[in-house]
Amino acid sequence: MTSMLRAIKQCPVFFAFLSLLLIAGISFCLYASKLDSFTFLNFYHPLWLDNFFSYYTLMGDGIITLVATLLLFFYKKKKAALILFTAYLSSGIVVQLLKRLISQPRPSLYFEQISFRYTHFVDGIIPMHSGSFPSGHTASAFAMATVLVLCLKNKRISLICLFTAALVGYSRIYLAQHFLQDVIAGAITGSIFGLLSFYLIQKAKPLKFDRIYQKKQPDYIQPTH
Repeated sequence: MTSMLRAIKQCPVFFAFLSLLLIAGISFCLYASKLDSFTFLNFYHPLWLDNFFSYYTLMGDGIITLVATLLLFFYKKKKAALILFTAYLSSGIVVQLLKRLISQPRPSLYFEQISFRYTHFVDGIIPMHSGSFPSGHTASAFAMATVLVLCLKNKRISLICLFTAALVGYSRIYLAQHFLQDVIAGAITGSIFGLLSFYLIQKAKPLKFDRIYQKKQPDYIQPTH
């Protein structure tokens, strides 16, 4: 636990703003209904943003994380690559389990159920219907942001990584694939497993195996004079 707190203290800007972002999001979810928070965040829908978020949302796709993992490995940051892959895999498994345990409709299906007419669906984006909670894209984005900030130890990229991940989360709401609650849960999941993966792998010591076969050195007889 001490090591984990030390890791957090090494990136104070990232974790401070991450905490503020999550607190603000949770507070808004408690104050506003699922529908109200969704419509509030989707009041502005110009064509250029439709095009932008249609592509930008792919930043939360698993392929991007795998590419980042390979780049870290290529640049000889093997431990960082392992941490990132572990964070992506573990957060992804938890997200899929939660999606099946907490079966929630996506916005398109939810709007049909409550007879709400939503007019800002983005052309070219196929609306999904089930598995809304939590957002997998957001979890992947926040897991990667957390790992990169912790591993690279570059304070200048802290807010850039956080903003990049947060924008992925917003893209899921903008494209009507998730609600704010789904995005907040995804951000928490990704951040937690990014931190846990860093802590566990950094703390782990390489295993040392005893040799099964040991070569015996011949006994040399000292010559007598």
